[in-house]
Amino acid sequence: MWMVRSDGGQLIETFLEKNIVSIGWGEVGSLSSFTSRDQVINKVKETWPEYKPMKSVVIGSQLNKIFELIKVGDSVITYDPSKRIYHVGKIIGEYQFDPNAKDATAHKRKVKWEGDIERDKLSVPTKSTLGSTLSIFEISGSAEKEIISQISGKPSEPKNLQNFVETSTEDLDADVITDTKDIFEEMKSKAKEFIKDKVIALDWDEMQQIIAGTLRAMGYKTRISPHGSDRGKDIVASPDGLGLEQPRIVVEVKHRPNSQMGSQEIRSFLGGRHKDDKGLYVSTGGFTKDAKYEADRASIPLTLMDIDDLVDLIIENYEDLDMETRTLLPLTRVYWPS
Repeated sequence: MWMVRSDGGQLIETFLEKNIVSIGWGEVGSLSSFTSRDQVINKVKETWPEYKPMKSVVIGSQLNKIFELIKVGDSVITYDPSKRIYHVGKIIGEYQFDPNAKDATAHKRKVKWEGDIERDKLSVPTKSTLGSTLSIFEISGSAEKEIISQISGKPSEPKNLQNFVETSTEDLDADVITDTKDIFEEMKSKAKEFIKDKVIALDWDEMQQIIAGTLRAMGYKTRISPHGSDRGKDIVASPDGLGLEQPRIVVEVKHRPNSQMGSQEIRSFLGGRHKDDKGLYVSTGGFTKDAKYEADRASIPLTLMDIDDLVDLIIENYEDLDMETRTLLPLTRVYWPS
């Protein structure tokens, strides 16, 4: 089983609609004439002579996987971070190269998608295994068994946390460990996903509180609407705390992890706004394409924030959060050599 990452979720709709998995680096051209990994790496070095040797090795190894190592019949998994869902399928086509691709779809394989798994249904060790920053990597046998059992509808017993370190070490791809920077990026990627798990587990009231607390850490004063009809505003943030001074940020919070907000929800939110308002719409389930289009043409400045954006904002301002807000999401600082 292979993980093929979807460029931070940006390619997930392309993967599903076109029934493919793919990676970029299209400038190297087709790999069809190569007969070894070393030839692919040398082509990368030739294409980008400014790259450090180890970076060329890592990129060349990624390309060689989609070209040569992945076989028809292999299982494949990819991740949608906005919905926190893993999509699982089978490789059904040989390597293809698209010379006209303008995104990370130059080198591709055809896929038959077979099922989905919510991230929350997987064990901690398997979540860790799936958190590598590599574009393509092979999944360990233990993680693969858990994923297959979930897809088949016969969940296996969760792995014991005592095996967490052992399993994580076993799953490391040799291409990952190039230097301490790569290890650090790997840790950051996994840490963010685990923080997202904790944020998703908050209830609706706690979600409002942590968003309001983050806005206060950014220098605003906030008011949280009482329960009941809030007329499209869960939080109002402003310099004076009353919403009389500008900027006045009106915040709508939708804590539905597996439900994207659509254009109708965005129109409804915008319908109650004053011309001088600034809008912030937070949806832990993400947004549809139509919703993003509606936000782009809104008559007031409007920011859409999914779970990834929200966690980034919390981490960026965590040191300035008040104690009450930190209690909702306790995090530990980790020091790393510069």
